[in-house]
Parts: sequence; structure tokens; C-alpha cells
Amino acid sequence: MRAEILFPHKSVATLVGVRNGKWRELVKRVSALPENHPESLAFSLMMIRQCDCLDCNPDRYKALMGCAACAKRTIGSYKGVDDGLLRAFQKARDEVDDYLKERDLAPTA
Repeated sequence: MRAEILFPHKSVATLVGVRNGKWRELVKRVSALPENHPESLAFSLMMIRQCDCLDCNPDRYKALMGCAACAKRTIGSYKGVDDGLLRAFQKARDEVDDYLKERDLAPTA
């Protein structure tokens, strides 16, 4: 078990069974994308915020569990409905898009 510094894309697929409905659809879609895709980056940003990854360090229980287990626990204990998580994802997606546009790095469609 190895904890990353920030939520890794390889842990996305482990979240598919944590919730149903719209969450499951989002996780399936994002897990199939490459890690540098804007939606993957946005998902990681959302999870970094949800899991409080910036406050994680090797001495904390969360880090000892590993990123996938921490993420499952965080999303599983989320008290809101899926729409709240989807709004957080969309906010992160908008931020990633703005960042890419500002730096002229927007993907070509």
C-alpha cells in the first residue's frame, strides 16, 4: 500500500461501487480517460478537495490507509446527494478549463 502525494488517477476506478446513479456514471467515464484529460484532472482536483489531500502526510492514518481507501471512506461518508458531488466536479472542471485556456493549453477537439 502506497499513498500518493495527491489523489492519483489510478484510484478513480476503485470508487465505482461506493455510490450509485450519477456518481457511478461519472466514475466510469473518468476512469476510462487518460490521466491528463481535463475531466481526469478535474476529478482529481475535486477528490483532493474532498479528501483534504493537501493536509495529508505520511504520519496520518489517512496516508497509512492509502489513497483509494481514503477516497472510498470519504465519498462513502458524504452526507449529500450525488448532485452535490457532481456540482463539485463541475466546479473543478470549470477551473481546469479556465487554467488551460489562460495558458493556451486547451485540448483541441
